[in-house]
Amino acid sequence: MSSTWFRRIKKGIVTETKEKKEAPDGLWHKCSECRTTITQTALKENLYLCPNCNFHNRINAVEYFDILFDRGEYKELFENIAPIDKLEFVDVKPYSSRLQSAQKSTGLKDAMTVGVGEVEGKKLVIACMNFNFIGGSMGSVVGEKIARGIDYAIKQKLPFMIISKSGGARMMESAFSLMQMAKTSAKLTQLANAKLPYISLMTDPTTGGVTASFAMLGDINIAEPKALIGFAGPRIIKETIKKDLPAGFQRSEFLVDHGFLDFVVDRKDLKRKLSDTIEWFGK
Repeated sequence: MSSTWFRRIKKGIVTETKEKKEAPDGLWHKCSECRTTITQTALKENLYLCPNCNFHNRINAVEYFDILFDRGEYKELFENIAPIDKLEFVDVKPYSSRLQSAQKSTGLKDAMTVGVGEVEGKKLVIACMNFNFIGGSMGSVVGEKIARGIDYAIKQKLPFMIISKSGGARMMESAFSLMQMAKTSAKLTQLANAKLPYISLMTDPTTGGVTASFAMLGDINIAEPKALIGFAGPRIIKETIKKDLPAGFQRSEFLVDHGFLDFVVDRKDLKRKLSDTIEWFGK
């Protein structure tokens, strides 16, 4: 059979096809743990928990405040405090540029937000770290907002809570960052002297100087499931001691078993547990 039978005689023939519709960005969420895919709307309605494996996705202050405060209503405190580049620090790029970029992308001035509102009718001051702002790193503004939040709690005679989510001290602020460890610890002593409760909630991840200071100083230390909590990371520790680490090392459940935490709480139960804890301290 001649090969001409398989040649296209007319050129420029166009086959009609339906235009492929792309899904809008940000519509879907794929769980990083079990790879289950759901809509962002469904994820939000489930408090940012995977409906299949209950993986606790990272959220920031605006989401926590909406979950914890009654009707999502609260008053933000000290919102005008902003960081400055005291050292004119430069690594890959200037610290001032990093700040501007983070502020533009998040709409935040820094990695800490403080709010006061009611949790099941009980007033509470919450200082919550924002991991989306330079990894929730602890700089001067984080320490200052915690200090002022404690002063406000003492003046108003209210319980105080910190939600930690951080990679540790902000290296671009050098010693100014490390000084926040002593500063926040001293302010928490003042809160204790005023006989007001401090609740520390550790979420994934809580590491470095944050763990070594205010995160572990709570009257009640609690954490979300499977949160990474520690000073140095598991890889660094393993390389240092030259030994394999236990299964689940530095995760919430491991720390509860070894006495570092009081209990692990699912995000769906967090508001009720907080209310019960505040009531217990009140008695």
